[in-house]
Amino acid sequence: MKLLTKPPRIKVLEAIGALGDGRVNMVSESKALVKSSGGERVYTVVLIQDTPGVYRAYSNDNGTIHKGYIGYPILSVMMVKEIIPVDGEVMKAMTGIPWRELNEKYQKYAVVENIVLSRAERMGIPRIIIDDYVNIVFKKLGLLKVYFDESLSRI
Repeated sequence: MKLLTKPPRIKVLEAIGALGDGRVNMVSESKALVKSSGGERVYTVVLIQDTPGVYRAYSNDNGTIHKGYIGYPILSVMMVKEIIPVDGEVMKAMTGIPWRELNEKYQKYAVVENIVLSRAERMGIPRIIIDDYVNIVFKKLGLLKVYFDESLSRI
């Protein structure tokens, strides 16, 4: 098992957007199906708490499998399970965003993050609110250990 690292900041926004869009479907206490923003993919997520603050996780998204960080599908399940906090204003601001399309078009998370933050500001949600939320999530993630466990793919 490998310890997953913190994701790029934008993945927190992608995760809360998935929640806001209703794309997270808990099929059991520990398993969820998370639909991609374009609807063309469905990620399988399994998240099991071993001890307080220590989790084993599986997700078949690229960030988790190929880059070794906590991918947005896992983050979104952690939000549903109230392991990491949810901010209703931020969720509203991140709803309805075509993440995959933007990521593929601009190929840089910083550019995409700027686009979605500008959109949020136009909706009346200041950038600072969103930045503070992401910082809170990152602080919480810093207190957790999340291990990638390939064997959970069979659950």
